[in-house]
Amino acid sequence: MTFGNKGGRVRATVTRNDRSKSTKTAEDVVREIKAGMEKPAGEDYRERSLAMHGLVCARCSREFDHSNRHLLTVHHKDGNHHNNPADGSNWENLCAYCHDDVHSRGLLGDYFEGSGRDKGSSVVYEEEPSGSGLGVLGKRLQEAMKKKGK
Repeated sequence: MTFGNKGGRVRATVTRNDRSKSTKTAEDVVREIKAGMEKPAGEDYRERSLAMHGLVCARCSREFDHSNRHLLTVHHKDGNHHNNPADGSNWENLCAYCHDDVHSRGLLGDYFEGSGRDKGSSVVYEEEPSGSGLGVLGKRLQEAMKKKGK
């Protein structure tokens, strides 16, 4: 196919290939496309996890059915999505909201250098000894803003 631009118009010239070269039927082509779309071995863990653990979020216990099962995700407990044991011990089904919450808590904890994670409690507000009224979280946010130059 060639394109030319003459007078502001686009002209297309189609060159036809010799159809006798192709011996594949439409069914053969569709079969090849579908075969290429199949997931490689080990990547079907989502369906296995849903079958093992059910259509229930492991955090908030919200139940799902076949119409909204796409909202369930498989969370890898150790963070390694290549670790997919056959017994499903590294998986937990989480709804999209709980999955986002789990990962954002991890990011926030890493951002604050793991503070509060050792104790198993969240650092939302803890009075600091200086009594500035900002709390530990407020003070750390202030320090982070200073580091970024804002």
